[in-house]
Amino acid sequence: MALKGLAKAIIVITTVTAAVMELVDTTIVNVALSDMAGGLGVNIEDISWVITAYAIANVIIIPLTGFLAEYFGRKNYYLVSMIIFTVASYLCAESNSLTEIIVWRFVQGIGGGALLSTSQAILFDAFEPKDRPIAAGLFGMGLVLGPTLGPTLGGYIIEHLSWPMIFMINIPIGILATILTYYFVDKKPGEGKHKSSISIDYVGIIFLIVGIGFLQYVLERGEADDWFASSTIRWCALFAAIGLIGFIWTELTVEKPAVKLSLLGNRNLGFTTIFTFVAGLGLFTSVFVYPVLTQRVLGFTAYETGLSLLGPTLFAVVMMPVIGKLMSKGVSAIPFVVVGFILFAGYSWMSASVSPDVGKNDFFIPLAIRAFGISMVQLPLINQAVVGLAPKDYPGGIALNNMIRQLGGAFGIALANNYIAKQYAVHRMNLISNVTDASAGTAERINSISQSLIAKTGDASGATTKALAVINQSVERQAYYLSYLDTFRLITIFFILVIPLVVFLRTKKKTAAELKATQEAVSEAH
Repeated sequence: MALKGLAKAIIVITTVTAAVMELVDTTIVNVALSDMAGGLGVNIEDISWVITAYAIANVIIIPLTGFLAEYFGRKNYYLVSMIIFTVASYLCAESNSLTEIIVWRFVQGIGGGALLSTSQAILFDAFEPKDRPIAAGLFGMGLVLGPTLGPTLGGYIIEHLSWPMIFMINIPIGILATILTYYFVDKKPGEGKHKSSISIDYVGIIFLIVGIGFLQYVLERGEADDWFASSTIRWCALFAAIGLIGFIWTELTVEKPAVKLSLLGNRNLGFTTIFTFVAGLGLFTSVFVYPVLTQRVLGFTAYETGLSLLGPTLFAVVMMPVIGKLMSKGVSAIPFVVVGFILFAGYSWMSASVSPDVGKNDFFIPLAIRAFGISMVQLPLINQAVVGLAPKDYPGGIALNNMIRQLGGAFGIALANNYIAKQYAVHRMNLISNVTDASAGTAERINSISQSLIAKTGDASGATTKALAVINQSVERQAYYLSYLDTFRLITIFFILVIPLVVFLRTKKKTAAELKATQEAVSEAH
């Protein structure tokens, strides 16, 4: 039921704030990885699990949101999800070990995924059908603003406070949003009162959790544990295979599956999910690799990293409503997708060409290109996913597309971690081969550093050892620098390879009824 006046304003503020809060948490930790790793006594590769755990939880919960909202009632489900997210945020801040924070980060992702998926449906219900493009624009700006604010806000907190505060800031916002939801969000007629008639796909849900969870562990730990030389990796790979095969078989055979995989038989949706997977891979991976590169190698502070992302990414905030308006008029999504992928490939290639002495403002143009690329692929891919589907299958198609995007992001971060570790080892070996005792240049460099240290400290006894440590640190920095550039090149390859598949995407001019059905499906499944 559409609302007016103060009630509508409160609904807009509550739902957009909840969505932004959830999206902020997808990126706020990216600039805090170094501090979190130091605080918990682990390395960067291990602490990246706080990003992956959140992404995995989103992958699992997003396709189940429609069913859970129907079973428990949308308002009840929204309230409980908000409470879960808020409580998990507090427990993340109080974590004292890597395992502890990964567990609570996963729980936070379960609550957060539901917030994002349900907020838009509640927001759309507050507007008349003719005004829903306005709601879509407001929500679209939030979708871009959240990930944009995350690194900047996280950087400010890291620089002035400490990493647990990046989770603690969710608590007052979560409490306020919970209170406003309780008093101002109305229940839909009959929601949550027909549980007996709703079939629960327990087997499919369990297979989904097992398959995705164990697969992600294999991808994350494979390189570090020497892949199948490790019995743990072998067992996890077996469970992942059983889970994924069981999930696919179940979803294709049960009458009411949790995730309607049969829709992938539609050629357009099948190929759209390939684009969506690569888009998710690129978006998540780039926002993971860039902050680590700037802080670990280039010497940026967390706040400087966040600020460098904020300005150019605001271009996407401006572009999203414009593209949303064009989509609502029936403009084909395919040109936007092609241009977006080309722009993102250009961003990745430019990022792979930066020099070690690059300045803080030199990333503005590549990041602005990335922002335009993001705005070109987000909403157009959602619209393209339902081309050729019956209106009754729109929610299932969009939910499946959203799940694939999150899965692509989780896969991308795991791939980046493994690739960086592998390339680091290769580059370090190549660099060390040029630093030998027999090299006149090496001897001269050691002597120069030693003399400098003696001049500063007056201690000659350990000067040579310290000089060697300085050289080793320089080698490590250069090896990581080269491995990060290699990762940007790898992202570029993914984007370029899928562009030719655009010939398999279907175009169709939507009727007014189909456009309305698409908007409603997005509100239910996003």
